[in-house]
Amino acid sequence: MNALVKQHLIDPEICIRCHTCEEACPVGAITHDDVNVVVDATKCNFCMSCVPPCPTGSIDNWRVVAAPYSLEEQLSWTELPPQEEFAQGAGADGAAEALDEAAAALIAEAHQGAGGLAKAPASASKPCVNLYTAANPATAIVQGNYRLTAESADSDVRHIILDLGGQIFPVLEGQSVGIVPPGLDGYGRPHRMRLYSVASPRDGEKPNANNLALTVKRDERGVCSNYLCDLAKGDKVALAGPFGSTFLMPDDPQALLVMICTGTGSAPFRGFTMRRQRAAPGSAGMMLFFGARAPDSLPYFGPLAKVPERLLKKHFAFSRVPGEAKHYVQDRMRAESAALAVALSDERTHIYVCGLKAMESGVEAAFAEIAGGAGLDWPSLRAKMREGGRYHVETY
Repeated sequence: MNALVKQHLIDPEICIRCHTCEEACPVGAITHDDVNVVVDATKCNFCMSCVPPCPTGSIDNWRVVAAPYSLEEQLSWTELPPQEEFAQGAGADGAAEALDEAAAALIAEAHQGAGGLAKAPASASKPCVNLYTAANPATAIVQGNYRLTAESADSDVRHIILDLGGQIFPVLEGQSVGIVPPGLDGYGRPHRMRLYSVASPRDGEKPNANNLALTVKRDERGVCSNYLCDLAKGDKVALAGPFGSTFLMPDDPQALLVMICTGTGSAPFRGFTMRRQRAAPGSAGMMLFFGARAPDSLPYFGPLAKVPERLLKKHFAFSRVPGEAKHYVQDRMRAESAALAVALSDERTHIYVCGLKAMESGVEAAFAEIAGGAGLDWPSLRAKMREGGRYHVETY
């Protein structure tokens, strides 16, 4: 039993071959062929850098093995192998077999590296994933493409509505879709898929409409963002997905949702808010901490102002307003420490963080300070919330 080792593996059934894990791996342990993306057991050091960027959770799989699976074996898989069982010790009949304590400990250790597995709320609706692929996409028609930020703003952020017609494309709030921009890259290869969070609720931009919305910021060097931002009404767009099975909202109307975002990270929270407005208008409240450079560069600023405070308490942070001190989301969190301390003590609170990766450390520090002031140990509380599917981070 001392020879047992843990091995990091990728589920080929749900991997969308976006290669974000390969880009994130600092030791070059992840590679691919034309079919599968795989992890080299001789290089992987379990740093977990690849886990947060993965949009589907396919990267977050582990096995305890007597001998690691080779790259050749993994490249041939169409599904993950089952966890092998190891003899725990012969009973009277010599037939008692199960994972022994060492194997169980190795699995737990693998999961602890990322501070706990990403997990959907227990009460969340079950998502559909991977119904469409880049090779076999759904076809959407552009219903509208609207600029969200002022013309004077230093960023061009768009609200793009895509009609699915008669196609079955069920999405839940918090899921993403994949888009492959047309054309070839500088090496003559098709462009890679880009992922965008859905910014509308499950029943569409208006109730019972088979459409969805995206929030897209134009990047001068971004192939896909420019493609999307330049779309005109009536254009066709190939969609893959839906993707994502953990960044989901609970169906518990009394759950308090604490949402923290920057820029286009607001997309899933727009869907969360609209879902609550339609399905549970008398539900417990939500708190939104939203950061941007200035009010004119804040997506959905006008519509957000119309959401009643009893449903959504809004806290904005602007970092580039002339003549004013810089404020970031963590500053607004500290200003609302009393309310957040109460929220952290409530087992029905769910926390979601979405936006630029640079915000993570500031948000973590603020939570640690607020929890400490309330006599709570933040690392322990965060681990408990993750285990219960109540703490989610999705940054890029």
